[in-house]
Amino acid sequence: MVFRNSTDLSDARLYAMLLRHTAPYRHDRLTVAVRYSRGADFSGTCYYQDAVIYVNLGRKNRYPYTLGTSIAKARTTRGGWRREIYHLTVADPEQLVLFVYLHELYHYLIKMAGRSPRRKEAMCDRFATRVLVDDYGCPLRDARGRPVPRDAWDFKDLDAFVAAAPTEPQMSLPLCGEIPVTIRGLPARRGVPRPGVPGRRGRQRP
Repeated sequence: MVFRNSTDLSDARLYAMLLRHTAPYRHDRLTVAVRYSRGADFSGTCYYQDAVIYVNLGRKNRYPYTLGTSIAKARTTRGGWRREIYHLTVADPEQLVLFVYLHELYHYLIKMAGRSPRRKEAMCDRFATRVLVDDYGCPLRDARGRPVPRDAWDFKDLDAFVAAAPTEPQMSLPLCGEIPVTIRGLPARRGVPRPGVPGRRGRQRP
């Protein structure tokens, strides 16, 4: 991964977070740029052909920061369908960057898996939300402030959906046979005890 960060956030921490949650997918062609937005609280863009993800972060955001997600199940109505907005609260700007990155990364993985990336916003939000909830303990609540049950939003196998996306090769250690080891010491002269070891003729003096 080629990583560029033009914000005041720690390069090392951001890079480590992105790499950790990109695994096990291949990222050697991927370029990620984190920068400040022109006014929006956050936004993201993925360019499939160039394998570039842009994460734009608002300068004036206050944390903890709560964002609306599209992870709820869609429900049919008389006029069509609707989806309830569930609210995810992130603790700091690094977590917000991670959410946007994972959302765009899943778009990229869908494309790499040979699937159509159109109308996949809800799946991308679920992919990002899963990491923030499981690994960082970010609270997820409905419009009334109540915790959202897991089965209300995590109901599809996201990993299986992008199983055809390239992954990193598994590193394996070579098998080693037994190595013969011979331990050699200095031969003791007859009648002269080794240092620290009582001789046959009597004990050493203190």
